[in-house]
Amino acid sequence: MKHTAGIVILFFLCFFAYTKVAGPIPFSVSSIITEKTDTFSVSGEGEITMIPDIAVVSAGVRAQSDTVTSAQEELNSTMNAIANAVKQLGINEKDIKTTRYSISPIYDYDTPERSITGYEADATLSIKVRKLNNANQVIDAATANGANQVGGITFDVDDKTKAENQARELAVKDAKSKAEQAARTAGFTLGKIIHYSEDGGASPRPVMMGKLSLDSVQEAPPTQVEPGSTELTVQVTLSYEIR
Repeated sequence: MKHTAGIVILFFLCFFAYTKVAGPIPFSVSSIITEKTDTFSVSGEGEITMIPDIAVVSAGVRAQSDTVTSAQEELNSTMNAIANAVKQLGINEKDIKTTRYSISPIYDYDTPERSITGYEADATLSIKVRKLNNANQVIDAATANGANQVGGITFDVDDKTKAENQARELAVKDAKSKAEQAARTAGFTLGKIIHYSEDGGASPRPVMMGKLSLDSVQEAPPTQVEPGSTELTVQVTLSYEIR
């Protein structure tokens, strides 16, 4: 043991003396960085049919008068009458929202001075109907109380979370099936998924209605619109490593 210890000590003494004379011994370390860039991307689609559970009615009012004040007073009076009428049908105040309100001059373009002959006031109420059975009554109540710019009704689903999750699962399943089929056909092996992107959603289905006059409303039969169904589509793209 003493002999071995002496050899080790002698080695380090010699190594220390050499570095003092010749300088430090250079060491070279080579590093190799590899990056796998072979990837494969595929898209899939999932679609779910939903039955609407809410409707949004757009009820507008247009009033004309000689002065700004009188046009505004007529507009406000009619808008308040519409709001009160639909509230009596069970529409919550939080579901009645003014989405447009404007007052502008009416010009006579036949005169050189382009004189102002009056004023026009416009406003629109967006009314969310949570009980679809009341949608037709809301339209009739709005027009009966002065709405003369009923542009349309939109049917939608209030909470799309469950439907979106179902459509997403179908889209991912579709994309994976396509990726596996392509790999078998082309002769490569799929690695892990390294990227995921998604697009899509439901678009409310509008039912367009013409502009109404009070005279035509008084003679018209009760409104009858049907919600039908709405499609929610989700598209996904999966990117795989290729092994």
